Amino acid sequence: MSSSSGSITDRVVAHVSGVVGSEPQRASVTFLGVEPIDVLRFVDGDDLVFATVGCARHPMHDPNDFAPDPVRGPRAEAVVRMRAVSPLPGLHKSLAMLAAAPAVEGLILAEDSLVDLQEPLWNGAICSAFLLTADTMPDLGLDDPAEPVRFLRAVPITANEAAWVRLKGADALREAWAEAGVDVADPTRSAVTPG
Repeated sequence: MSSSSGSITDRVVAHVSGVVGSEPQRASVTFLGVEPIDVLRFVDGDDLVFATVGCARHPMHDPNDFAPDPVRGPRAEAVVRMRAVSPLPGLHKSLAMLAAAPAVEGLILAEDSLVDLQEPLWNGAICSAFLLTADTMPDLGLDDPAEPVRFLRAVPITANEAAWVRLKGADALREAWAEAGVDVADPTRSAVTPG
């Protein structure tokens, strides 16, 4: 069956590479008891595109479901889009932690999910959490009955912004960014303090 875990990861790499239109650098991160997560890094003009590979090997399920369907269920990978204005050492490890969260913690990644790593997402970062939103990367269809792989943009946010999401919701933070003219793809951006 072509939706075996090995071929799903191969298909994710081919899909993302085809959409971005270039060959990536690739780093592999291993966590105890979890299959390796790869992180692809593309240089796309003045932008950097990072994408996880491995989260979608298996469908995401509620950890309280003791007999999860091995084929059906939502599948996702994470994408980070940043301006290429500074190196982002360590970001691939943070992204791999995000992608491993469904297997390690039973999280179901979806739009407006907040994943707080509580440590800088890269060396020197002011951001310590990811807010997930829709990405422009098209879904990757798999063989029935498997659901397609969705690509969710993981937007780096600060601890204060994460607290704001918990209190007021993701849309309120996005409105505050818009009002302040914040470019969330700029790794050197200032934190916004929503009022």
